[in-house]
Amino acid sequence: MWQRYVRDALLLLSGLLAIFLVYILTTRVEPAQTSPPATSQSLARADAGIDRFTFTQTKAGAVQWQIQAQRAHLVEAEHRAVLEGVQVTLYGPKGRELQLSGDEGTIDTAKKNFRLMKRTGTIAVELASGYTILTNHLAWTDERREVATSDPVTITGHGLEVSGRGLIGKLDLEEFQILEDVHVAIAP
Repeated sequence: MWQRYVRDALLLLSGLLAIFLVYILTTRVEPAQTSPPATSQSLARADAGIDRFTFTQTKAGAVQWQIQAQRAHLVEAEHRAVLEGVQVTLYGPKGRELQLSGDEGTIDTAKKNFRLMKRTGTIAVELASGYTILTNHLAWTDERREVATSDPVTITGHGLEVSGRGLIGKLDLEEFQILEDVHVAIAP
């Protein structure tokens, strides 16, 4: 008989806790924070704002790279687009090569160079050779088809982890150079 009272008391306690949890969730939940907009300076100088922006770079009729962004602010006098929610696809001789994503970026529309940044976490560059490059900032120089960063970078794959600060790399050749403070770890 006492077991029934204990079971009923536990059920009642569970019900009260569930009601309290629902109350807390419905009254105390704060709205999700949205990413901060581009700097007020760039917005003030922007000639246009575009939702679902796409910029495609072609050479001799072949697509070299494409950038898609949730939002872009164009500053025509500076030949620049300031981007939010960015997805970059780089193409090579074999078609689609790399897909990168970042929180924000910029495009130099005259020189066809771009920068990609991640506020938290890292940009992952997964190479066909099995290596992955991790960093929070990448700059693409179109004329040399080269990526670079001055920020911390890690390259992992095939039992190796190479880390340091700064990177210059030729994606087409998959040749990369970490510039300083280089550390190499070999996994067992």
